[in-house]
Amino acid sequence: MPVAVPIEHVLALAGLLFLLGLIGVLVRRNVMFLLMSLEVMMNAAGLAFVAAGARWAAPDGQIMFMFILALAAAEVAVALGIVVQLARRFESLDVDNADEMYG
Repeated sequence: MPVAVPIEHVLALAGLLFLLGLIGVLVRRNVMFLLMSLEVMMNAAGLAFVAAGARWAAPDGQIMFMFILALAAAEVAVALGIVVQLARRFESLDVDNADEMYG
């Protein structure tokens, strides 16, 4: 027998996850923590889309979640290059060093 979770609870969880990711983006200065916080924020948005799609019995939420997964994969690919360059040039993953990267 499936258990129905109210949409308010799912959206509250998504909001809490988004808030935790936002706090991580604003507080941390390490690139890896910043990227992980961005991933948490994107997953929270995906959870909200899936919950809304399930509420109205439409596949739109799952389709948007697939776009979010594709965006996350592209973000990781680009961010990996940035992390490697920061580690090679400055031997640190501090975000403040990124303003010295030219060309």
